[in-house]
Amino acid sequence: MRPGGQPGYYPGFHTLEQAEFWDEATRKVVLERVRRHEGIRFFAPEEAVLMRAVCDRILPQDDRDQEHKIPVLEAIDARLFAGRIEGYRFADMPADGDAHRLGLIAITEIADFLFGKRFESATGLEQDRVLLTLHDARPPAGEAIWRQMPVDRYWLLLVNDVIGAYYAHPYAWDEIGFGGPAYPRGYMRLNDGDPEPWEVQERRYEFAAPSDSLSGIFTPIGRGNRGGER
Repeated sequence: MRPGGQPGYYPGFHTLEQAEFWDEATRKVVLERVRRHEGIRFFAPEEAVLMRAVCDRILPQDDRDQEHKIPVLEAIDARLFAGRIEGYRFADMPADGDAHRLGLIAITEIADFLFGKRFESATGLEQDRVLLTLHDARPPAGEAIWRQMPVDRYWLLLVNDVIGAYYAHPYAWDEIGFGGPAYPRGYMRLNDGDPEPWEVQERRYEFAAPSDSLSGIFTPIGRGNRGGER
């Protein structure tokens, strides 16, 4: 698809147009996600380059023009820099920041093992195959890393961070037709899935997955995978 200002099935819908109906605290939080311009403060420069490539492959934004790209890496970096966590940590996982740094080392080793190149310089299909080894919990390299954390838990952390950063942004809300915070106005049409008066009707369109990707191929994540074992 050609890059545009608003991908998705809800053309002309802009959640931020409803900002006047939100309470002040909510409005401030949401608008900060659009105006945030902090630089990268947690990841080292070379880590940031690799992490951006990973984020772009897990959740591509080729259908967004430059002005409307969602700053996924920046949001993850801000969380790690501030030390914000989910409120729990698996006993066999290091701290989130350490896990991300270890994971980037492992991704580099896997890309070198499979293709003899860095992940950032690999083709889209090659990058997919590197990430697929993490999804399947069968990484062919990085053994020292996987002795420090389970590969499936790292994959869960990585994907959750990417998806969470993306869908916390108002531009993503436009894409999925989400009407924004319900407080204090609330929602009225809760039974039949009808749009609210300020929302728009869904308009679907056809699209094809890129030929240089593994999109469209589904393999379930194995339960209880550790370090490449089923």
